[in-house]
Amino acid sequence: MALIVHKYGGTSMGSTERIKNVAKRVAKWARAGHQMVVVPSAMSGETNRLLGLAKELASSKTDASHDRELDMLASTGEQASSALLAIALQAEGVPSVSYAGWQVSVHTDSAFTKARIESIDDARVRADLAAGKVVVITGFQGVDDAGNITTLGRGGSDTSAVAIAAAMKAAECLIYTDVDGVYTTDPRVEPDARRLQTVSFEEMLEMASLGSKVLQIRSVEFAGKYKVPLRVLSSFTPWDIDINEEAKSGTLITFEEDENMEQAVVSGIAFNRDEAKISVLGVPDRPGIAYHILGAVADANIEVDVIIQNLSKDGKTDFSFTVNRNDYAKATDLLKAKVMPTLGAAEIVGDTKICKVSIVGIGMRSHVGVASKMFRVLSEEGINIQMISTSEIKTSVVIDEKYMELAVRSLHKAFDLDQPTA
Repeated sequence: MALIVHKYGGTSMGSTERIKNVAKRVAKWARAGHQMVVVPSAMSGETNRLLGLAKELASSKTDASHDRELDMLASTGEQASSALLAIALQAEGVPSVSYAGWQVSVHTDSAFTKARIESIDDARVRADLAAGKVVVITGFQGVDDAGNITTLGRGGSDTSAVAIAAAMKAAECLIYTDVDGVYTTDPRVEPDARRLQTVSFEEMLEMASLGSKVLQIRSVEFAGKYKVPLRVLSSFTPWDIDINEEAKSGTLITFEEDENMEQAVVSGIAFNRDEAKISVLGVPDRPGIAYHILGAVADANIEVDVIIQNLSKDGKTDFSFTVNRNDYAKATDLLKAKVMPTLGAAEIVGDTKICKVSIVGIGMRSHVGVASKMFRVLSEEGINIQMISTSEIKTSVVIDEKYMELAVRSLHKAFDLDQPTA
């Protein structure tokens, strides 16, 4: 049979009872003859608890060694859940063994708290699989060239699972979460949201990058790059569901555009509350200004999203961009200390009460007027657009955070996403 990778999120691993259910589900797949590799997250809330303890102890001034210790600390959550799952599998009569990322090993760079996977040595895992064992590998973490434990950033267990599936050429990677697939938008915001049977990797990559919390963006990048078949499904279905039915449930993230995909101009509405806008006002309008501003931000390992430069007036211009809200204070302090003095900028202002709302769909390639329809719908609702960003299959707008849910619901209805597919 096939080599299959299962990934279970923190909610799925949230108690010993849920861990038992995960063990029963994995055992079912193993008994069906599949070679099984399982990548669990830390138990729900555990990583936050650990980092909260560190925050209580940390001084206001920290350095790189602080981030190293944060990784050392945060990695223990996944280590505990992996060991517990291996114990639960053994109680089910299934031979199993758990490994931390450094034992496999999952090699990463040394960017503590935001490390990137460089390679995976799968020899040890393959030997255990050949011996008939289920292998449980900690998600979210790896090891750098100096032997330091590193973590991949929040949501990094998805990335771990897909990277392991890619390295081992798994037949499929199943991502078990607390939802039963990918929806047209968040059902908590729009109750009429529909579950998608399939979604293309391009669409899923855009949705993940634009705020959809179902999958972490780097996991989708890995899956697309290495052609890893990916399926999102719920861990809260009965564990003893027929394996053939389970293997076809949830949402399949596919490489192929099926014959119906072109009919759906827009496949989903994504949104992200974790946005903040920074504007550098009155900077000289000359070549190299964008690099001077954004280069300093990038060097601080801060990701920039939507960017806009205003029309030049009297040789001056305003430059605005968005960052994750958690990086807002760091980015603002950096610009005031290092960029503003050298550029002679008039002022740096910010806004942490914004959000980003996006429409995504492969069908946008072959249909005109999609963006203008989006703008008309928002205008009719009295929602002002602050920034706009587009690509071939998405259009994003930055708006006031208080209008986010209204925007999502209005766009969802306007693009008929509440209607069943033909």
